Amino acid sequence: MNEQAQIAMTLQTVLPELSVAEIESKIERPKDSNNGDFAFPTFFLAKQLHQAPQAIAADLIAKLDTSKYEKVVQAGPYINFYMNQGQVGADILKAILADPANYGRRDLGHNAPASVEFSSPNIAKPMGMGHLRSTMIGESIARILEKEHYKPIRIDYLGDWGTQFGKMMAAYKMWGSEEEVAKDPINVLLSYYVRISREADEHPEYDDMGREWFAKLEHGDEEAWQLWRWFRSISLERFQRVYKMLDVNFDSFNGEAFSAQKMGESIQLLRDKKLLKKSQGAEIVDLEKYDLPPLLIIKSNGTSTYITRDIATALYRKRMFGHAKSLYVVGAEQEAYFNQLKAGLKEMGFNWYDQIEHISFGLMSINGQKMSTRKGNTVSLEDVLNDSIDLARQQIAEKNPDLANADEVAKQVGVGAVIFHDLKNNRRNAVDFNLDEVVKFEGETGPYVQYSRARAESILRKGGLRDFSQVDLTKIGAEEWELVSFMGRFADVIQRAADNYDPSVIAKYALELAKRFNRYYAHTRILVDDEQRDARLAVVQAISHVLKYALLMLDIKAPDEM
Repeated sequence: MNEQAQIAMTLQTVLPELSVAEIESKIERPKDSNNGDFAFPTFFLAKQLHQAPQAIAADLIAKLDTSKYEKVVQAGPYINFYMNQGQVGADILKAILADPANYGRRDLGHNAPASVEFSSPNIAKPMGMGHLRSTMIGESIARILEKEHYKPIRIDYLGDWGTQFGKMMAAYKMWGSEEEVAKDPINVLLSYYVRISREADEHPEYDDMGREWFAKLEHGDEEAWQLWRWFRSISLERFQRVYKMLDVNFDSFNGEAFSAQKMGESIQLLRDKKLLKKSQGAEIVDLEKYDLPPLLIIKSNGTSTYITRDIATALYRKRMFGHAKSLYVVGAEQEAYFNQLKAGLKEMGFNWYDQIEHISFGLMSINGQKMSTRKGNTVSLEDVLNDSIDLARQQIAEKNPDLANADEVAKQVGVGAVIFHDLKNNRRNAVDFNLDEVVKFEGETGPYVQYSRARAESILRKGGLRDFSQVDLTKIGAEEWELVSFMGRFADVIQRAADNYDPSVIAKYALELAKRFNRYYAHTRILVDDEQRDARLAVVQAISHVLKYALLMLDIKAPDEM
């Protein structure tokens, strides 16, 4: 039982008309720790009890059993609870030390499947920095849901279908050669795409050629399919290199092409339910009653659209995974699109349409500059990761030249720095990336958190104590209580991150814990030989564990030495 729940149960004995859950939802943490560990406001009871809030607080305290607390006092309209720091702190430390990997876990999901679609790069194009946000937000959300006992299904819905690939084929047929592509497959194919996109302004027939090649693909033309399979194969090989660096693994790479083969059923369902209407030679689903644009299901030239394939995808995933949640980690600009998708599924009579959730995120820029594949000004994600690793290696060489596994640590720090910078920002916010700032060991960075955890491990090695089963964990002082109490909030932090699908909640918590630990380290002689020494080391061990597993939820490694 957490501390808030204990307080809520205490209060419920004198507020029987309220449930424990209702009371717990009102409990706050005072900004100033001098005002107690928790506070219960009484404003909301004034109308019901016909008393001033201050009088209500005084009456309730008089009736409360306060024996479990250090003290319970009135502060105007608030009831302030001061916890028994030694006992509560010991309970928190025991929970962390007994099972650090599962500390903070709650069974919210009951092992229900949750599909998470993220990353989703386009074939025949390199993964740029623009893909970092979807990839890392999606992976972190999957890990957070796993912590809350959901069963995530990670899906890389590859962009491997549509008129843009017809355009790529047209460009290759006009200017490409197999020999040239073999030298540098992705970048050469990208150069063809950029060229045809740029020259289409002066040669509008290039767009027509792209549509013709895509129509060939949809109608089973063997040459078109041969090119498509080749483009997809060399692209996946390159993507996997990046995913390996990021430690991201998928359960499915079924993309748009896979869904295109399953459109027949959903289109027939739309026909059977008389939802398809003719409009200027195309077939649409009217969503006027939802105040949304219509769904374009079949274009006037007979080809499908993204939404046609996404309807088929939604039906397939529900049938295949039986999900309780179906999350799509896609940019904020697609919000209206996902509203259309959900409305379309609702019109088709699927009552699980509301399991679909669009996890939106803001755009990323590099040093203030926007990126665009069409204009050819992308920044390779793989190159940025390698550059970050090099910068980390340089700093490690300066700080710890004798580090035994310096190359491995440099990879963990360099890649972790890039990930942390992305995830420390609320996912809905735009993010600007500057490599030199990201890899610093000071400031609000991933390396700062990693270095803080490595410092904790260094203290533990010097302390020579790892088994705390015989230690009196109640022997903590006020400084340790501040740290332990903060670690006691970890479960609430994880739940808030899961509820909001926002990894920044975890990142900010890890950053704040690292800051608090470093202040403690600067002002406390942790290893001084007194009766509290072993309890202090237990606190340091708990901090190391919580930082490690907070970082792991962000897909960031925590080196023992740096």
